[in-house]
Amino acid sequence: MAAGRVLTGFSLPYVAKYAASGATVTYSNGMRLARGVSVTIEAEAEDDNIFYADNISAESAPGIFTSGTATLTVDGLKLAAERLIMGLSAADTAGFVHYGEDLQIPYVGIGFIARYMEDGVASFVPYILTKARFVTPGVTVQTATETIDWQTQELTATLLRDDTSNHDWKLVGEEQTSEAAAEAKIKTFLSIT
Repeated sequence: MAAGRVLTGFSLPYVAKYAASGATVTYSNGMRLARGVSVTIEAEAEDDNIFYADNISAESAPGIFTSGTATLTVDGLKLAAERLIMGLSAADTAGFVHYGEDLQIPYVGIGFIARYMEDGVASFVPYILTKARFVTPGVTVQTATETIDWQTQELTATLLRDDTSNHDWKLVGEEQTSEAAAEAKIKTFLSIT
């Protein structure tokens, strides 16, 4: 039996609008964000708090999560997903969606699946980033050449602690035997039907 497991994939990123009433958090309007290419999560934490006695460090309290960043690379956002994560209104009569001063980017929950391999057996782990806010994405588009230059979109979200009594920022689900089972866990948590 292997001593560990190897990370072998990332898939099915979902988002849902975040709301809190006291310590009760709810999610709504959830949907697939796009097709997932990669995700990078960077957490920031306070410095450890060390107590010194007898001229040595006698106790230490670890620094807690203060904020973080998630960078998701996807194939490209569909307009409905972009509207959700950016808080955009419907298109105007000319067919344009406006990014302007009245833009109010909402908090969202983000879910995705990490695939692992251990002793030749794949497992699928659902992840939830409980409270995040996307940064307005930039755009990079390149001209076509003789061969297809596959282009992706990079999305950055600021990660925060949620309003539950635990003040969670990330949840990691139990290993599932199929991607569909892990996806069902994400959809249930984010209230996606």
